[in-house]
Amino acid sequence: MTTIALSLYGQEKKVKTGWKFGGALPAITFDSDLGFQYGALVEFFNYGDGSTYPEFFDHIYAEISRFTKGSGIYRLMYESNHLIPGVHLTSDLSYLPDKANHFYGFNGYESVFNKQWMDDEEADYRSRMFYRFERNQFRFKNDFQGKLSGEHIKWSAGFAFQNFSAGSVDIDKLNKGKDGEDQLPQLNEEPGLFEIYRDSLGLISANEADGGWVNTLKAGVEWDSRDNRPNPMKGIWSELGIEISPKFMGNDWEFSRFYITHRQYFTLVENDLSLVYRLGYQTTLSGTVPFFYQSQVITSILTGATNEGLGGSSTLRGVLKNRVVGDGFVLGNVELRWKPVYFKLLRQDCYLGLNLFYDFGMVTKSIKLPDDLQSTFTNELTNYNFPDFFNPGEEKLHHSAGISIMPVMNQNFVIAVDIGKSFSKQDGNIGFSIGLNYLF
Repeated sequence: MTTIALSLYGQEKKVKTGWKFGGALPAITFDSDLGFQYGALVEFFNYGDGSTYPEFFDHIYAEISRFTKGSGIYRLMYESNHLIPGVHLTSDLSYLPDKANHFYGFNGYESVFNKQWMDDEEADYRSRMFYRFERNQFRFKNDFQGKLSGEHIKWSAGFAFQNFSAGSVDIDKLNKGKDGEDQLPQLNEEPGLFEIYRDSLGLISANEADGGWVNTLKAGVEWDSRDNRPNPMKGIWSELGIEISPKFMGNDWEFSRFYITHRQYFTLVENDLSLVYRLGYQTTLSGTVPFFYQSQVITSILTGATNEGLGGSSTLRGVLKNRVVGDGFVLGNVELRWKPVYFKLLRQDCYLGLNLFYDFGMVTKSIKLPDDLQSTFTNELTNYNFPDFFNPGEEKLHHSAGISIMPVMNQNFVIAVDIGKSFSKQDGNIGFSIGLNYLF
């Protein structure tokens, strides 16, 4: 192995060459309804001759983690800067079963969130699964980037084959092994929001209720002047493009969407302290996006197992996952990123990062609801009232703030521990997540 000493962050470092073990992280958690989570993730990087370090030639990421009652992540990702000359390739093959995916209705604050309905210690308790449905996703996604003009202007393109299966939560499976007092009520006794939207209100149509294929093409342009990708200290990364779901690809729905995202990075203290922000806008241009795909956020490249919201670890940290869903939205994130500690671990160069963040977003284009929706409660939902679910015209900015703890090895293996708090009880309270990579 060849090593080359250089000065980085005020201390002597070694350039990495060849294939290196990026890191590994066990997954061991417990959820009272989903069961125990177990598994692991691992990364490998190929730095070639070291001439581009900390940039890599190849990157392989694999994760297998699952809950004992069926949810999980099965993911293999390959990334290369040299396999196709002049093109950055990312290929992702994943199966993402989710036995209790979050669903809070449409159009943000225009859909009311009742926390008491999920709390089995409250008098108004309905079910811990009231705001959940089952959604399993198969994804084969490929993204490409290359230079278009000069040093910073790039083109981007991609295609994805995705199959979703959707349906009611499997109450019997989740109840297995539980005592009577801890068991969830059956759906025929206490339907959840998904069943009410599908069966009583007609807001989820029959042709989308079970899922289907969403195969897409994507094309766009980028300006990228970042000094590095894992954690830029300066530069701009902006992109805009269009995603389409055409009929000839075997789709069950046809639609097109536009997206634009601007990210900028400012150095405050050389190498150690930066101020960064991201602004994004996404909207439906034509057609109808199925309800289970509305939460997907378009980007030129995935930085984690999923990229959806608004709400959750990749968009609004501390806000309930997928709380803010509409036909169009704006998104913003501001972070102060600090690297206070550098150290060696297993002979590898490491640092500990700390981030303070503020996130915000809102629906800008609402999903159309029927004009006579209120009358449905008189005829179909006599045990509920219209204000229990809907608050028309109430949508406004959703806010959250918090802190991230970022252990990093060799600049590329980044663990993100996020703790965020929403500013409104309608968005939840405190969110905690463990994942990989800086948010942007």
